[in-house]
Order: sequence, then C-alpha cells, then structure tokens
Amino acid sequence: MAGRTRTTKKLAQRINLNYFKTLHGIPRWRRILSGVFTLAGLAWLGWHALAGSPKPYNAGPLAHSHALLGKKCSACHVAQAGFQRTATDQACLACHDGPVHHTEQTFTPSCSSCHVEHKGLLRMASTSDEACTQCHADLAAKDKNAPPKFVANIRGFDRTHPEFLALRPGHQDPGTIKFNHQVHLDPKRPVRGPHGPAQLKCADCHRPPGFTESWPFGTAEVTATTASFTLPDRSYMEPVNYEKHCSACHPLQFDRRFSESVPHKQPKVVYDFVVQKLTAYIAAHPAEIPLVDEPDKRLPTRPPQPPARNAQEWVQQRLADAQLLLWRKACKECHTLNYPAGFDALPEVAKATLTTRWLPHANFDHQAHRMVACESCHSKTMSSKETSDVLIPGVQSCRECHHSGSDAAEARCFECHTYHDWTKEKPATGPRTIQQLTE
Repeated sequence: MAGRTRTTKKLAQRINLNYFKTLHGIPRWRRILSGVFTLAGLAWLGWHALAGSPKPYNAGPLAHSHALLGKKCSACHVAQAGFQRTATDQACLACHDGPVHHTEQTFTPSCSSCHVEHKGLLRMASTSDEACTQCHADLAAKDKNAPPKFVANIRGFDRTHPEFLALRPGHQDPGTIKFNHQVHLDPKRPVRGPHGPAQLKCADCHRPPGFTESWPFGTAEVTATTASFTLPDRSYMEPVNYEKHCSACHPLQFDRRFSESVPHKQPKVVYDFVVQKLTAYIAAHPAEIPLVDEPDKRLPTRPPQPPARNAQEWVQQRLADAQLLLWRKACKECHTLNYPAGFDALPEVAKATLTTRWLPHANFDHQAHRMVACESCHSKTMSSKETSDVLIPGVQSCRECHHSGSDAAEARCFECHTYHDWTKEKPATGPRTIQQLTE
C-alpha cells in the first residue's frame, strides 16, 4: 500500500477560510442591539435638543440653596473655549461673597473643590473633611508662613486634631477678676445668700442672652449680646455682670446707717457718692457729731478715732472708714487695686477682663448641648480655686460624643470650623432680580 502523504497545504485546505463571514446567533443579536440602542440614544438627544431641554446634560439635582436655578445652567456654567461650560469661581462670587480664609494664605482652592454641586438636596456648607485636609494635612507645604501655633498635619477630629490651644501647657485664663469656683459651688458649704444659705449651680451665673427665667438671687433680665459673630444669640453664654449676677450676695455697703450700696463704678464716682450720702446724713442728724461709733468688725485694724468736733470732721472720719472698708476689703475681693499716687490718694482699678470666647477659630453652640449636664463637660469646675484655671473641656471630652462611628455625633471639620473670614463680608448686593430667578 502506497504511503499517505500529509502536507501543510493539504491540511490548510481542510479549513473554511470564510468562516468568520458566517453570522451566528449571538454575534448577530449583539450587532442588532448595538445599532438599536445607538439610534435610540441619538434620537433621544435629538428630541431634547429640539425641545431645548438641558436634561441630557444634567449632572444631578442641585443643592437646596441652588434649587431655584435647576433649569438655568448658564447661571453658573460659563462658556469656555470649544464646547466646555465650566462653573468658575467668578460665577460663584457673582452671588456669594466668599471672603478669604487667611490674608497671608499662599494657596486658594477653587470654590467647587470644597462645595461640590449636583449631589442632591444637601447643604453645601456641609463640606467633606477632604476639603480641609487638602491643605491642613500638610500645612507647611501649602503655607510656609503659617504661625507655629497652628498644627501642620491634621487629618480629622478623632485622629490627629490637637488639644485646644487654651488648654496647652503655658496657657492660663487671662481674666483679672478673682474668683474661686469651688467656694461658690461646694455642696457641703452653701454660700451666704441674701435670704440665708444658698446652694449655687452653674446656671445661676452662666446664662445665655435673652434668658428670662426667674432665679432666687436677682433679676434674670439680660442684654441680648453674644460673643458669636455668626451663630444665634443663645449659642454663647452672656458675660458675667456684677449687677445681675453678684450684687445680691455681694452688696457694696459702706456704712451701717445706709441700706443702699455704692455704685459699682470707678473709685472717683464711689468717693463722691459716699461724701454726698454722709454730708446729707449728718446735716439731718447733727446730734450724732460728738458720738463715737462702735468698732466695725468688718474694718481692718485701725487706731481709735477721737470724737468729731464738727460736721466736716465727722464726714471725714466716716469717709475714712468707708474707704478702708471698700478699698482694702470689699473691692479687693474681686479686683486688683493699684495706688500710683500713694495710699492717701484714690486707687486705680485694674481693667476687668473676662474671656467670653475661648475658641476664636471655632464655633460652639451651648443650646445644641443643652441635654448635657454642665459639669459633665466642665469637669474641673467643682475643684477650681484659681482665677487662672482654664475650665473649658478638652478635645478628648468632645470625642466622647463626636467621632467617626455610626452611632456618634457629627465630627466633620465644618461642625466647628468655618473657612471664610466673615468679618470681611461685603454688603449684600446681588446681581439678579426676582424675575430673572423665577422666569
């Protein structure tokens, strides 16, 4: 039998070289469907183009503050080269003020890098932490002139946020009013109130502006003022005031003959008030001129006084006693007095300073935290004896509630911080009319 010969050519001839031209089921339907969907898409775009509808190009619903502009893309998107229409910073600043963050900053992110639109009916001020950490995660690289008190690598509140500046080593309360919280709040030793022993609580002195609930130690009416420049009045506590918060327990009496106290004003005003009261009194009671007063236990030690010979001497003796009681005891309880002209002249009272806002670079709302007991956050208050003690809660106390967990209070940067310096806000003069916005 002759041998079989197998060559490459003979093997190749067995293969149908036109197999790829044959249309099978799956490839055929794939081509058909691709064509149908392409034509349908073009038809849909053409229909909306003829109708003048921007729907095909809509990136998503607008935020609450921009919802009125849902059909007015050109209000924000400005035509650029070619077909591109971009929302520029200039378009944002046409309506929004957006003051600078810091006057010396070297890097300014675009508006849209922080305020991302077309994410639905959200509040655009609720920015992500990434909007802040794009600079503050490496602040030294973004701003080489940043003051050293600003930590240069913050990545989030519950991670690398530093302790509040007022609580860092070397800082203390700059207030000049002497005060001992422990003495006033000690449950074992109630203070001496106007109607007997009184157990004070935080709200007896620290109240938000506009608070009118009655209290046992004086009027609760206050002036509507706040340390906040953007938040509601009840966000911050009103500064403590002598007439409203102290006078009921600490009256500035100067003589047992008079029920009224001296005015809580400068020494010259107090001096003139006492002289006027004593002069009027002795003119109405001349028989008391030669009498010698019993020693006042409230007065510091002084030599006995001889009987007065006339009304003028009587006034001078009683005036000396009143000044001794006021300058050396009553006023010194809280104030620092200086005598630049000598001890025989009227003293000068050091300017009273009370810190009303401890976190100048952050916002805080006491009203939002009203469900929390004061001492739960201000834990050092009950044992504080020194005026210099800083009694605000530390960052770790805040993290007990504010952290990134699913069962936690908001902890994003915007909860406490604002980016724009609103003290440099411009007048509200918008460029559009109501008709332009609603047509």
